[in-house]
Amino acid sequence: MGKIRSTTGPPRKQGFNRSGHSMNPERSTEGLKGVAKIRTKGTIKRLQMYRNFKAKRDKTGKILTPAPFQGWLHSGTVARVEPNQKWFGNSRIISQNALQKFQTELGAAIKNPYQVIMKPTTLPITLLNEKAKNARVHLLDTETFESVFGPKKQRKKPNISIKAMEELAEVAEKKLNDYSDEKDSNIKKDCGGVKDLPRDWVMAAGQSKRIWNELHKVVDSSDVLLQVLDARDPMGTRSSYLEKFLKKEKPHKHLIFILNKVDLVPTWVTQRWVAILSAEYPTVAFHASITHPFGKGSLINLLRQFGKLHIDKKQISVGFIGYPNVGKSSIINTLRSKKVCKVAPIAGETKVWQYITLMKRIYLIDCPGVVYPSAETDSEKVLKGVVRIELVNNPEDYIEEVLNRVKKEYLLKTYKIEDWSSPMEFLEKLAYRSGKLLKKGEPDISIVARMVLNDWQRGKLPFYVSPPGFEEPLPKKEDSTIGVIQDFKKIKVNLPYEGEDIKELEK
Repeated sequence: MGKIRSTTGPPRKQGFNRSGHSMNPERSTEGLKGVAKIRTKGTIKRLQMYRNFKAKRDKTGKILTPAPFQGWLHSGTVARVEPNQKWFGNSRIISQNALQKFQTELGAAIKNPYQVIMKPTTLPITLLNEKAKNARVHLLDTETFESVFGPKKQRKKPNISIKAMEELAEVAEKKLNDYSDEKDSNIKKDCGGVKDLPRDWVMAAGQSKRIWNELHKVVDSSDVLLQVLDARDPMGTRSSYLEKFLKKEKPHKHLIFILNKVDLVPTWVTQRWVAILSAEYPTVAFHASITHPFGKGSLINLLRQFGKLHIDKKQISVGFIGYPNVGKSSIINTLRSKKVCKVAPIAGETKVWQYITLMKRIYLIDCPGVVYPSAETDSEKVLKGVVRIELVNNPEDYIEEVLNRVKKEYLLKTYKIEDWSSPMEFLEKLAYRSGKLLKKGEPDISIVARMVLNDWQRGKLPFYVSPPGFEEPLPKKEDSTIGVIQDFKKIKVNLPYEGEDIKELEK
């Protein structure tokens, strides 16, 4: 057996080690194929520890070479780790005032959509939720001690809410007094030959499980989410459900509002809505057009800023979400300056999500339109463009709402018909003027109603929802921190607005 060196003496001095072994940190890379990564001294020390974690012994069990970190121990001695203050050298101590300041500033930054927190996983975010972390776990509310030994180990007892005959008589008398024939569903009622029709299946468009799966795939895959709104009715096409979901479940994802179809409303309305929506989230006015767009440069500039923020990623994904027929695919075609997504002025043209490359580090994801759960009437869904007009039964039922929303002078100019007193009279005059007649010269009401609804969905009828507080001037605010400035005077409005709808832009 070779001579074993004792570990009690000083280490032996060594010169420069010229060996090319991978466990030698001083080896040279000359003559090696490709670029060889030299192991550091720390890596070599860790690998040696993995290999030499046991002591070397002879036949009788006597220790020849002790295990690492046990060289000073005698043979047969139980190892023990010495307590040392250096164990806590990597921990940090923070005062109560500094902690409160951190909670206040970081909490305000998370709630502010114009501020971005970089690398949120490395920050002590849990310090913001001290109440939730230290809350008592109510296990007995979930499962009581009665079922500890299994449901078959306990005797079943009848669940009787009444303990005495007097109490039973009181309950029976109370039910007898509260009984009503109108509320009894077991009694057949005479409806007089009139019965409400079941709701049309078309009104459930955009709410299927498949489309919701597509939405959540886009939300999970995107770093930046663009919620596209219709400039004619921004609050009607906005989803409070999705915004609450992102705040609660995906707080690290950025949300931006895109106010599309600004060419269909007066310019001052666009300016007002951008100012109102910018108080909550960054908002960009946009007109989707391959030849004459508006807001294209501002949106690309904004996406580049987010791309620079996420330097640790090779690319970022930008998801487009919103109601059907608000122009999500048209915005993507405008950004690419060519038709890469299939578009149509009807709802439901995009069936599945699409992945499009905008530039080297920015990818776009097109999502089908989703109708969020709300208390909308059938008329509102039809006028928002959620439903395809050719699938609607009795389209003449929704013309009255169109006549209430569009001013009379605009209808006279568009269809060039005389005065009318009811929606049915309006449809009859329009049928005679456009030549939509049946046999014996009777007006085709259904076809004319579909024609008016198609003109409404395609933006041929001037209409917009007035922004709140439009009678007073805008309050002066500082410029938004997103670094995007838009000149609303360059918007080209394609509808003939006149009278009170024409106002000067505020400075």
